[in-house]
Amino acid sequence: QVQLVESGGGLVQAGGSLRLSCAASVRTFSTYTMGWFRQAPGKEREFVACISWSADITYYADSVKGRFTISISRDNGKRTVFLQMNSLKPEDTAVYYCAASLQHGPKLAASYLYDYWGQGTQVTVSS
Repeated sequence: QVQLVESGGGLVQAGGSLRLSCAASVRTFSTYTMGWFRQAPGKEREFVACISWSADITYYADSVKGRFTISISRDNGKRTVFLQMNSLKPEDTAVYYCAASLQHGPKLAASYLYDYWGQGTQVTVSS
């Protein structure tokens, strides 16, 4: 069983930045594709970004690429994946979830492709 624990969420003013972290309990962390999703109130969960096991491939949702500066990265030695978000806007307010997938591919954007999920961390952007 893989346990994922997100951290780094909080309240930030519009234009601010946050760096989310997701720590994994599994020793084989480096074999998983890792992704970030988010769910705003009253909306469906949506894909944000994913990164391959070797960190050489990243993929971002079109809906976030142009809205704020975003970067996904990972540290396999620390079993942690990160999501750096800059220039945040109120519409980025959501619960952000990290997820782990045993599948390998360049564009793992569908939530059903992920096997394990964290509990989520709240990001609130005030205007």
